[in-house]
Amino acid sequence: MLSHHVDTLSYFCFPHLAEFPDLLHGIFTRHGGVSTGCYHSLNVGLGSGDSQTNVLQNRSLISRCMNHSELIFIQQVHGTAILTVNDELIPMEHSGRTKIPTADALIACCSGKSLVIQVADCQAVLLYDPVQKAVANIHSGWRSSIRNIIGLTVQAMIKEFGTDPGTLLAGIGPSLGPCCAEFIHYQSEIPRDFWQYKIKENGFDFWAVSKDQLITSGVPHDHIISSNLCTRCRTDLFFSYRKEKTTGRFAAVIGIR
Repeated sequence: MLSHHVDTLSYFCFPHLAEFPDLLHGIFTRHGGVSTGCYHSLNVGLGSGDSQTNVLQNRSLISRCMNHSELIFIQQVHGTAILTVNDELIPMEHSGRTKIPTADALIACCSGKSLVIQVADCQAVLLYDPVQKAVANIHSGWRSSIRNIIGLTVQAMIKEFGTDPGTLLAGIGPSLGPCCAEFIHYQSEIPRDFWQYKIKENGFDFWAVSKDQLITSGVPHDHIISSNLCTRCRTDLFFSYRKEKTTGRFAAVIGIR
């Protein structure tokens, strides 16, 4: 991962995505914002319990860093709904008072809008189609992962934009790693087909799940980069619900310049 600093903000980029000058993307750390206490400091989660004023200011800082693009947020519910963003889309939410659509993945083939996933342990999976100039951002927590939201998003890009999966580039963001992804009740929560990813008594490697789902969807193995950063281990950089409980959400962002 490539580390960048702009003003007070710090964020990471995937090296294969950073090669495209028309693409904006970043995995922002928890630092450089205005929130305080357990939300310190770049919290973008309106539903986290933080001050709405602080959250909106943090979002504005990220927008400025991302070429002043319009940030598109969704209400993430650990499902499989996919929102298609286009030029006619009315801004989803700026004041915090307007209704935000419920979904767990966004796809777009337009410029000037950046797709945002809010993270505090789940995976944000970024996709870029350099041929059709299309992007996707996926909220892949374990509940959505076992329902293959990644594969569904790739299929949506094929249908909406004519994407060839063989051209897709993918980045798996910081999230709960195999070192910390423990599921005490996995026998009732996780389908048996996924038990092949169990690496210890109650531990699972959902990074490997995502890689395999991408490959099964047609994305070449060498087009996939994982950050390999565990949010629970690295609360110096990221928010982690598993470790901190009451905490903020960091932003994973992708869009066309």
